[in-house]
Amino acid sequence: MTAGFDMTDLLRPGLPAGAAEWAGDPPFNFVGGHNDPASVPFGGFAEAAATALARHGPALAAYNLGGSPQGHLPLREFVAEALARRAQMPTDPSQVLITSGSLQALDLVNAALVAPGDPVVVEKCTYAGTLSRLAALGAEVHGVELDSDGMSIDHLDEVLESLSRHRRRPKFVYTIPTVQNPTGTVMPPTRRIELLETARRHGVAIFEDDCYADLTFDGERPPTIRSLDNGGGGVVYCGSFSKTLAPALRLGYVVADWPVMSRLLALKTDAGSGALEQITVAEYAAAHFDDHVEALTSALHNKCQAICGALRDSFGDLARFEAPRGGIFVWVALPDGVDTDRLVAPAAARGVEFNPGSAWCTDPNYGASRMRLCFGHLRPEAIAAGIAALADTVRESLTRPASRGV
Repeated sequence: MTAGFDMTDLLRPGLPAGAAEWAGDPPFNFVGGHNDPASVPFGGFAEAAATALARHGPALAAYNLGGSPQGHLPLREFVAEALARRAQMPTDPSQVLITSGSLQALDLVNAALVAPGDPVVVEKCTYAGTLSRLAALGAEVHGVELDSDGMSIDHLDEVLESLSRHRRRPKFVYTIPTVQNPTGTVMPPTRRIELLETARRHGVAIFEDDCYADLTFDGERPPTIRSLDNGGGGVVYCGSFSKTLAPALRLGYVVADWPVMSRLLALKTDAGSGALEQITVAEYAAAHFDDHVEALTSALHNKCQAICGALRDSFGDLARFEAPRGGIFVWVALPDGVDTDRLVAPAAARGVEFNPGSAWCTDPNYGASRMRLCFGHLRPEAIAAGIAALADTVRESLTRPASRGV
């Protein structure tokens, strides 16, 4: 019998480290964007899928259901109608491109606009997936300070002025204005106007990521920045069904005017996002979306209160945080002597997984003592137990001299 062939010798240089073999979901999973399992409308999905397949089944024989490569028209029509009604953003279905989650939307916009060395402006704390993708493209990333209302416009103006003095024009300002990721803030309409005016004055586009915007706890969704642009074409917008319906659906969308949309469409070479998902969501959402989101938001608000209470009870003065105004996560600051990257392994030994803050900040040192905790997936009693175990991990780290300092 001949020896086995080792294909690893053929792997190209520069690959990231191999992924660890999946060992199952931990008891206390505060990682990523998982949502409330009890709120997934799988019964409604089943009925919608049956109806949609009866109506569109033969179209599955062709890529893109035999229609536009921008996606299933009834789904794009729902997105356009919902944005106009819920976000004060009149939209034509021709301005909507269905993507395989918002991550593909990010990749397409980046691929169309960003070349190695290009400056891009983002919030100082922002979505880790955006930062990792910009880093992989070789972009020059500039962070802008945040406060309780989101991106600081004064600091944004300073950053753009500095870049202008060096004859550097950013490709876009990336912002998550509604339920900011990871801080959970909501930018008020007046600041959105100021952001738009500042970007216009410097001749810079805006990339508006609005994936959590339907999940505000007070039910108040501000107008989108794109809606305030008055047809100026300076804002590309993306959203997702991952947080409102189910992450595993992998359905997102981009909204852009045709000069940009035509380029995004040319870059989307996957022969179309999942057709069964599109026809099912279009059928379900047209009849049930508003009621579903209202119930989901209520469930998430209860979980938010549970994790905030658990943090106060278990961490006391060790944890500083502001209760988020929506969404599924809370951003927590620990004492400066704590490095949350070093807590991953000991926390995992207690069955806890969380997102260390360094990957969510333009300055990893600033994020080193912070962490993002997703509360959407666990039941309130599991949230309390998991936070107690995490607090024990933090206190243990503070008693070890080797863990002091960053």
